Amino acid sequence: MDPQGGDGGLAFRGPHSRPHEKVKLRKRKSTLYSGAQDKGAGHRRDLLGENIYLVLFTIALRIFNCFLVQTSFVPDEYWQSLEVAHHMVFNYGYLTWEWAERLRGYTYPLVFASIYKILHLLGKDSVQLLFFCQLCSWFTWYCCTRTLTNTMETVLSIIALFYYPWEGSKSMNSVTYSFLVALAFIIRPTALIPWVPLLFRHFWQERRKLDLILHHFVPVGFVTLSLSLVIDRIFFGQWTLVQFNFLKFNVLQNLGTFYGSHPWHWYFSQGFPVVLGTHLPFFIHGCLLAPKRYRILLVSVLWTLLVYSMLGHKEFRFIYPVLPFCMVFCGYSLTHLKSWKKPALSFLFLSNMLLALYTGLVHQRGTLDVMSHIQKFCYNSPNKSSASILILMPCHSTPYYSHVHCPLQMRFLQCPPDLTGKTQYLDEADIFYLNPLNWLHKEFHNDASLPTHLIIFSVLEEEISAFLTARNYERTAVFFHTHLPEGRTGSHIYVYEQKLNGKLNRRLRRIEDSLLSSDYRTLSRKGSSRI
Repeated sequence: MDPQGGDGGLAFRGPHSRPHEKVKLRKRKSTLYSGAQDKGAGHRRDLLGENIYLVLFTIALRIFNCFLVQTSFVPDEYWQSLEVAHHMVFNYGYLTWEWAERLRGYTYPLVFASIYKILHLLGKDSVQLLFFCQLCSWFTWYCCTRTLTNTMETVLSIIALFYYPWEGSKSMNSVTYSFLVALAFIIRPTALIPWVPLLFRHFWQERRKLDLILHHFVPVGFVTLSLSLVIDRIFFGQWTLVQFNFLKFNVLQNLGTFYGSHPWHWYFSQGFPVVLGTHLPFFIHGCLLAPKRYRILLVSVLWTLLVYSMLGHKEFRFIYPVLPFCMVFCGYSLTHLKSWKKPALSFLFLSNMLLALYTGLVHQRGTLDVMSHIQKFCYNSPNKSSASILILMPCHSTPYYSHVHCPLQMRFLQCPPDLTGKTQYLDEADIFYLNPLNWLHKEFHNDASLPTHLIIFSVLEEEISAFLTARNYERTAVFFHTHLPEGRTGSHIYVYEQKLNGKLNRRLRRIEDSLLSSDYRTLSRKGSSRI
């Protein structure tokens, strides 16, 4: 038989066929037959996948997601990205102590600085079920549009998994996936933790181990690390390996506990269950059903939780990068539910969307709303230097110049950690909250140095009410913040403005009246002398 090409089908010339007559075989949908035919098309699909409409839907959903997240999560989403980028482009703003100690690199803020610069120049400031689990995860909805380094770390890890050499994968590319992992490490060094088991697995299964190291891992590591060194050399003014400084501070010295600590089991008892939410039972069920080749993902999740449990300072966002790993097992669970599949999907969607909408639109939105209010001072006040803002809240509670985008005089309570080894160290915020009224009287013994506006949480109002009354401050705005106030964080945020009416205004009127009366007497004397 002599095969001939024609419209993707195969033509055979046999003893029972007429001369020059082509017989077209029906195309088969089986993967056994489609593998060879789709080999060339697979390169064209690549990362977009087979369903372009699903990709477009995902993009549209995440754009919609951006508009439905109007709350704050943690200070780092502003202070370690947007605020730094704003300072890089506009030459004013605030750099936290991490930048003075060179614990952070400029590679990630440079992304946002480029956007700021462009706007400034322009003049203007079971795969389907797995996919479903990832899309409707409340924590993914809550975090994926934020400017946290953890978000970028997670995105790069997801793309790297696509190119990871899984068994039977057609998209495997050792250079691509290792470059993405290296880039995630440059942005946030702890991004390497979930990848340690995966990298060891790849090395163990690779036949040409030396070739893998010398021709893939080493060149990729050298290029990305060199890029990071050059960028930080430009902005710090000296050669700095920020990745080592970061690991030294947070891992080796464990100084992150200055910002709070939790017991060793916190990730297992609270952090991981909260991040997974209602996906948790499906994750456990899926772990028992998933194929053997995906057990390495479970090992990676457990390894990450164990490593982070050894550190004192713990946060929900630290384990966000392993959430996509967990969704693989959730997808396998839903695949085997059969008759319970539709109720389970409905339950997951409704439970996660309610939580996503609440955390994205309601919970902790006050700190963003109050900065939008402050921004109006720039446009309503003809003299920008006349307004001054003092934020009397736990440090870094609000964004800063990256959101106001106006060189107003602003100040907040600072809280850099002690790097000198003092035993009884208290930062400015701690000193203030020990005795707020006493701190205010010492700090502003002279009325001339008083700020025009104070921003406080509602829990502080009663404690400093005597100072507010004595200095003629009046509440001018109230913003809801949270239904779950805790400690120094109140349910509402109050904006106080110093008014010239009241006692001060009456004093000015008396002075004015006395001056007018003395001028009148002087004029009358001159007039009588002329007569």
